Amino acid sequence: MSNPEDILHSVFGFAQFRAGQQEIVDRLLAHKNTLAVMPTGSGKSLCYQVPALIFQKLTVVVSPLVALMDDQVAALRTLGVDAVCIHSGRERTANVEDWKRVSSGACRLLYLSPERLMTERMVQALQRLDPDMFVVDEAHCISKWGANFRPEYEALTGLKSAFPNAVFSAFTATADEATRRDIATKLFDGQGDIIVHGFDRPNLHLAVEPKTNWRQQLLEFIKDHNGQSGIVYCLSRRLTEEISTFLNTNGHRALPYHAGLSAEVRRDNQETFMSEDGLVMVATIAFGMGIDKPDIRYVFHANLPGSMEAYYQEIGRAGRDGAPSDVKLIYGLDDIHMRRRFIDQEGGSADHRRREHKRLDALIAYCDATTCRRVTLLTYFDEVTTACGNCDICLNPPTLIDATPEARMLFATVESTGQIFGGTHIIDVLRGGATKKIKQHNHDQLPEHGIGSKYSAKYWQGFVRQAVAGGHLITDIEGYGGLKLGPLGQDVAKGNASFSIREMARTSPISAKSRQTSSTDHDLPEDLADLLRTLKVLRRDLAKARNVPAYVVFSDATLREMCMTRPNTMSQMAQINGVGPKKLEDYGALFLEQLSGNGG
Repeated sequence: MSNPEDILHSVFGFAQFRAGQQEIVDRLLAHKNTLAVMPTGSGKSLCYQVPALIFQKLTVVVSPLVALMDDQVAALRTLGVDAVCIHSGRERTANVEDWKRVSSGACRLLYLSPERLMTERMVQALQRLDPDMFVVDEAHCISKWGANFRPEYEALTGLKSAFPNAVFSAFTATADEATRRDIATKLFDGQGDIIVHGFDRPNLHLAVEPKTNWRQQLLEFIKDHNGQSGIVYCLSRRLTEEISTFLNTNGHRALPYHAGLSAEVRRDNQETFMSEDGLVMVATIAFGMGIDKPDIRYVFHANLPGSMEAYYQEIGRAGRDGAPSDVKLIYGLDDIHMRRRFIDQEGGSADHRRREHKRLDALIAYCDATTCRRVTLLTYFDEVTTACGNCDICLNPPTLIDATPEARMLFATVESTGQIFGGTHIIDVLRGGATKKIKQHNHDQLPEHGIGSKYSAKYWQGFVRQAVAGGHLITDIEGYGGLKLGPLGQDVAKGNASFSIREMARTSPISAKSRQTSSTDHDLPEDLADLLRTLKVLRRDLAKARNVPAYVVFSDATLREMCMTRPNTMSQMAQINGVGPKKLEDYGALFLEQLSGNGG
């Protein structure tokens, strides 16, 4: 049996394992079933790829997305590892040829979708090969307790009985305790261990803002990241197209991605984004799971995600290379109403809907937090930490003010109008409006009509949002988004409790340049920044010629190390992290030439 450290160095070009990796590698080599919960960007693929190269027989990797399988296989082949994926997006002849290599024992890793794997024919064919290991990626999809349950994953529960000699491993970045137990039970009858290596991503700067003018907020955010790759998440196909057009009109190259586009357009846009630098992907959640581009420098949410789990997964696409990256979410009351409507319209049991509403409640509370965001986020995943000093709240603490009199105005208006109207109408009454709806219901005759006129509509919108976030007001989904008083709101209305809110007028958002983090290229001296850009051009050209994503050639971190150390021999180049023997052979001389031609 080969040594894992030797494989790590001789194949992958890394000097040592990252934190948590070796424990999992050793467990799998000892044939111990393992569910590993690891933060995004922590290198979970290596945890099963290293054992796969040590085992004598096949390793089967279950992956949810064709694009992810293609990218991982391409990356392994650049390292000299014989790996294949078999899926419906490839020519049948190519699938047949690759299966011949699998059945002959030449192939070390086989990537399959759950649908392809769990056909009777494939199971029988694999039983004849007796694989050493099965790997289930994005394992939270197997659990109905999770926020991203996929029915096609459920069939995987029969794998252990079909392959009793194989070791089973499962990996996810997002799973609460109930979900973790469910995964372990379904995949290996609980006969294995659950290893949790934390959820913290300290390289991500977390920020949330109330939605005021989304166009302006988006442009101000993106201008700090000009020339860098990023994702803008939207709730609808319409908004995805609108934002994509808006960004292109304003000088930022952007591509749309949503389920309404043809499969060919989605594939082309994804391939372009994965292979080129400086693009903005504007997408619904259809673009998400398994996106493994390491140099995504930012994620911007133009709408509220569906849960804390969804939010964590989506921001996890940024900064997978460990370099500083920014994530920002903007949201408004309409986002909350829409998300609650989605939960109730998608069906499922009452317990399921209740669980999803609670998940959304947790995210709303995160958005309206008044203490460190990282603490709030990690607390949700049962992880204890201290204030990070690097989120928007730590860097720009909100001012809390007593707003009890205003709260009583608002709550009295909600009560007097019958607790059936939405925020817009309530605010119109408060401000003394003369809308058709106000006159129709005689709400201009109420004593509350106009009592809040000295405040703007924007002020009251923020007030209502914070009252909803704090549970003082409850959105009646069945009542089409009408607001009603919760127990906390009733206490305030009766004079038994006070009400504090964030000060509405906040200081201007912190720019990316003033944070403790900084963008990857901007912290280098000008000469090294120029050299890095030159190396990126070479990487891009090589990637295009080989039809692989740019990061498959070398990661940004590897290119930066080249710039910092300036190797001038092949042996020195071999010491760079991420430069294994195969990449040294294929690319070493080309990059040395560029390094020597730029003042080396």
